[in-house]
Amino acid sequence: MDNDVGRIFRAVSSSQLFILRTMANSERTFIAIKPDGVQRSLVGEIIKRFEQKGFRLIAMKLIQASEDLLKEHYIDLKDRPFFAGLVKYMQSGPVVAMVWEGLNVVKTGRVMLGETNPADSKPGTIRGDFCIQVGRNIIHGSDSVESAEKEIGLWFQPEELVDYKSCAQNWIYE
Repeated sequence: MDNDVGRIFRAVSSSQLFILRTMANSERTFIAIKPDGVQRSLVGEIIKRFEQKGFRLIAMKLIQASEDLLKEHYIDLKDRPFFAGLVKYMQSGPVVAMVWEGLNVVKTGRVMLGETNPADSKPGTIRGDFCIQVGRNIIHGSDSVESAEKEIGLWFQPEELVDYKSCAQNWIYE
């Protein structure tokens, strides 16, 4: 058995091993550009930041989110006084829903977004550069790998996630 495994690994090229290693260490996150971000034409700038960081976009769609979808997405906030207003705001215009993949993408994505309250966000973050008020903070990002899996399953069908090899991977990961 050990000889079989050794033969298999020797038969796999270094680039294939690289891909397998990268895939094993990567994770996915859900990012949504909220109606204010779409209306303010910030979609391209936000995508650019994630691409330039080295993350891989594997799904994206422009959607007018239903009340049911939003209530399910924000179910953990249902008892908060701002819940109804949040759902109404998120229904006020289109949302760009995306799935990004990469090493530590959930944690790094949250850092790139900045704090929920833009006033607490550092310059250089998305919210620090483009937002003023917490009620119009332009973007949502999953706060954990578990939340990301749930949110991705809520907003996307499995066949909408596109798996492909990026030619830039060799220049991003060692």
